[in-house]
Amino acid sequence: MAPHTTRSKWAVRAGIALTICLIAIFFRNGLREAPSAPPGGSVYAQGERVSHPVIPPEQLYRKAWGLIKESFYDQKFGGQDWTRWRNRYDGKLKTQDDAHKAIETMLASLGDPYTRFLSKDAFDEEKSQIEAHLFGVGMQLGMNKEHKVVVIAPIENTPAYKAGIHPGDEIIEVDARPVKGQSLDQVVKQIRGLLNTPVVITLMRGTEKHKFTMNRAEIPIRAVANAELLPGDIGYVRLDSFISHKANEEMRDALKKVAGTKGLVLDLRNNPGGLLSNAIEIANMFLDHGVIVSTVDADGYKTSQVASKHPSNIEPMVILINGGSASASEILSGALHDNHRAELIGQKSFGKGLVQAINKMEDGSGINVTIARYLTPNDTDINKTGIIPDYTVELKEDDYKAGRGPWWIDPTYTNFKRSPVDGKDIQLAKAVDVLKKSIASGSDTVAAGSAVEVPNKN
Repeated sequence: MAPHTTRSKWAVRAGIALTICLIAIFFRNGLREAPSAPPGGSVYAQGERVSHPVIPPEQLYRKAWGLIKESFYDQKFGGQDWTRWRNRYDGKLKTQDDAHKAIETMLASLGDPYTRFLSKDAFDEEKSQIEAHLFGVGMQLGMNKEHKVVVIAPIENTPAYKAGIHPGDEIIEVDARPVKGQSLDQVVKQIRGLLNTPVVITLMRGTEKHKFTMNRAEIPIRAVANAELLPGDIGYVRLDSFISHKANEEMRDALKKVAGTKGLVLDLRNNPGGLLSNAIEIANMFLDHGVIVSTVDADGYKTSQVASKHPSNIEPMVILINGGSASASEILSGALHDNHRAELIGQKSFGKGLVQAINKMEDGSGINVTIARYLTPNDTDINKTGIIPDYTVELKEDDYKAGRGPWWIDPTYTNFKRSPVDGKDIQLAKAVDVLKKSIASGSDTVAAGSAVEVPNKN
């Protein structure tokens, strides 16, 4: 994870944060745009293995070198002469693993955490997420402070849900192998498998041990986690990610569900991003004018995406952000804020203003390459600085412990009946308060200024 993240450790423990910030991506080499890691806590399956042609290690390395030379956004390559890497390993690469390690070393010299090598497994996992064909038993998992793997919730209509697995159950074995001492990711990988193959999960429920045998199935990946009504006739939509190509369709359905309300709260907290195209299309659901985002490529060319002028939602709205809101979340937040369409409530966003392309290599591996930086409509570069909300509502560790943080996060793993209407989430409460005042004033749009013009109101 990038060192400047401000995400709470409780969010990470709850399996909300990703192992690395997701990236907004362009099409490249015929592959769909892809994020960089699966949601921590969701259980997905490994896809079928696909054979790839053998390519000489030196040839694979040279192709990686050329890819960076051609498309890396910083043509100064971090202040080095990129030609020094071209023949650095001539005669030294005997295997594919040699080539992979050499490529990783070469990419590390750029000093860009988002330009990175992907193994075959990592590449396949990205592809599976985007295509939304993920398999498993359907549990959201977390690791508590005692390092126990706990079920946060089974996903509705999945094998885990149908088997009767409960929130709070502690997983102790997978296929008769103890999970004690393993990381959350290691446990998740053991639960993964091919479609329709069995997995045996042993868990503790209080003092009782239970064993469940389930067949892995396709697990739905939901971009929209919640769409419901709050008191006061206010719509609430929590968008978890911009990962899958179904995110736009889910958002349209969510807006229909809360249509006709007096206002809308869009919750992007802990949303690590995903597809650039999704951010643009969702922004179009709210904007009738203005630039959505601009990108500046390796040659310095600036390209702007402009609103299509046919919004499906024109209600007053506010957006919730925090240190886990990154990439595509920041694009959407910046677009609606700079165009005076929404005010922002919460905490400063993550600060990822770079765009990546994922490139498939001949041996089935891949390389994520930063190919551009993006600017908000006010031409603000938020990389490493983030977006400051109009109303800051800081959260401390004690707030998370007391349940005053994002309503779905419970570091104690004891309260599994939280909801956005329970009144404990102080950031959401502030968002509702701001929105109600805007509705009372009769504003068509909420924001009073742009990201660089509006003072923080606390």
